[in-house]
Amino acid sequence: MTEQHPPRLLARIERWPIAGAFNISRGSKTEAVVVVAEIHHRGQIGRGECVPYARYGETPEATLAAIEAHAEAVAAGLTPQALRQTMAHGAARNALDCALLDLAAKLAGKRIWDLLGRPAPVPCTTAYTISLGTPEAMAAAAAQAAHRPLLKIKLGSSNDAARIAAVRRAAPSSELIVDANEGWSVASLAANLAACAEAGVTLVEQPLPAGQDGVLASLQRPIPVCADESVHDLASLAGLRERYDAINIKLDKAGGLTEALAMADAAQQAGLAIMVGCMVATSLAMAPAMLLAQAARYVDLDGPLLLAKDRDHGLHYEGSTVHPPPAALWG
Repeated sequence: MTEQHPPRLLARIERWPIAGAFNISRGSKTEAVVVVAEIHHRGQIGRGECVPYARYGETPEATLAAIEAHAEAVAAGLTPQALRQTMAHGAARNALDCALLDLAAKLAGKRIWDLLGRPAPVPCTTAYTISLGTPEAMAAAAAQAAHRPLLKIKLGSSNDAARIAAVRRAAPSSELIVDANEGWSVASLAANLAACAEAGVTLVEQPLPAGQDGVLASLQRPIPVCADESVHDLASLAGLRERYDAINIKLDKAGGLTEALAMADAAQQAGLAIMVGCMVATSLAMAPAMLLAQAARYVDLDGPLLLAKDRDHGLHYEGSTVHPPPAALWG
C-alpha cells in the first residue's frame, strides 16, 4: 500500500517581457511580473497565476509570501470555499483559488466547468488594447489593429478628445471601448464623455477615481459607464447600480474564480452588464476567466497578445477570437 502524501504548495515569481511597452495613465511597464502557485498532489499539479497590482498596495514579494503562508492549510486540505473565508480578496488568493480548482479538475479527470456545473466555454471575441500615447501614436497603433472587431483605448490624460477622435479615424469599423483608469476629473468628465459619444464609443471604464465617483449617480450619461477600480469582490457590488451600468470583473481583484463567478451571478441579478478584464499576464492567468466570459457583454482577455512570448500550451487566438483553454494549460 503506497503512502499518501499531503498536497504540497510551491510558488514563484516569473517575469515575462512585453512586446514594446504598455502605457496607461498611471505609468508604463515593459514586463509582466506574475506570481504562480502550484499544488502538487497524487501525481498532478494544479496551477494558478496572478498579477500583484501596485494600485492596491500589492508587490510580487508580498504576494509570494502570502501564498506560501498557506502551505500548511493546503496540506490539510484547503478548499476554495474555505479560502474565501480565511484570506482577503486580491492577487494572492486568486493564484491559490485557481490552483485549487485546477488540481480538483485534474484529480477528477474532468474539466473544471463540469465540476462547477457551469456551461462549457465557447470561443469569444476579446478586445485588443491600444496603449496611451500621443494622438498620432495611438492612431498609428489603431490603424495596425483596425481589422480587429473590438479595441480597448487607454485614455486618462489631457487632450483625450483628440486621442479618441484620432483613433476613430484610424479604425472606422472597430467597436471602441475606453478605459480612463481613474484619469479624468469631475471638471473634465462631461466633455470627455461627449467626445467619446461623438466617436461612437460604446463603453467608458472607470472615468473617475474610486471614491470620487458619486457624481455619476446624478449625471446624464451619454454612453454606459463601467466600474473597474470601484469594484473588487462580491461585497463591493452594493450601491454600484446607481453610479454604473456595468462592472469589470478581474480575477486578481476578486481573489479568484470562485468569488468572480459569485460576482457575475449577483451582477446579472442587479441588472449590471458584465465585462471580464485582465492584467498583462500569460494564458495561465486568462484561462479561468474564460468561464466568466460566457456571460459577459465585453471580454478583455488580450494579455498574452501583448507579451513577447506566451507560456507553453497557451490559449489559442485567431485574430481577436480566443478559444477555451486546453486541459494542459488549466482546468
